[in-house]
Amino acid sequence: MKKAIPFILLVLAAVFVLVIKKCKNNDKPSSISKTTNKVNPAGAVNRDHGFDRRISFIEYTKHARCRMDCRHITQAEVEDIMRNGDINYRKSEVDDKPCPVYALEGFVNNEKLRIVFAQCDQKTKVVTVIDLDKEWQCDCPGDDKKYKNRN
Repeated sequence: MKKAIPFILLVLAAVFVLVIKKCKNNDKPSSISKTTNKVNPAGAVNRDHGFDRRISFIEYTKHARCRMDCRHITQAEVEDIMRNGDINYRKSEVDDKPCPVYALEGFVNNEKLRIVFAQCDQKTKVVTVIDLDKEWQCDCPGDDKKYKNRN
């Protein structure tokens, strides 16, 4: 038994060290965030990891409001596409700085819509609203080739 005591003490010390190490690691915040919408200590929202579908950040540009009026698309329909639409990565510019641009598509009231969002840190701007099924004649400020992303 006297020969086993140092071995038992060594095993107990190793277990004790592992328990202490495990407890210290649990106190540290994880370096990998499980959500993409954490607020950093400075108060800025970090939304750099994919499209944030929360409508609480939404803001409409004048151009988008004009297009919505012209094409008879409501704010509720835009929010529905924001929550449930599919991202068309061919029409999106996710590496744009300072605000990545996402083109989301979906059906609302049997209309196929594409809504273009620019996601900045503090807000998600609705850039333009497109009815993919019907050609509308709109005369909105800012109409140019920049947002002519129909196909």
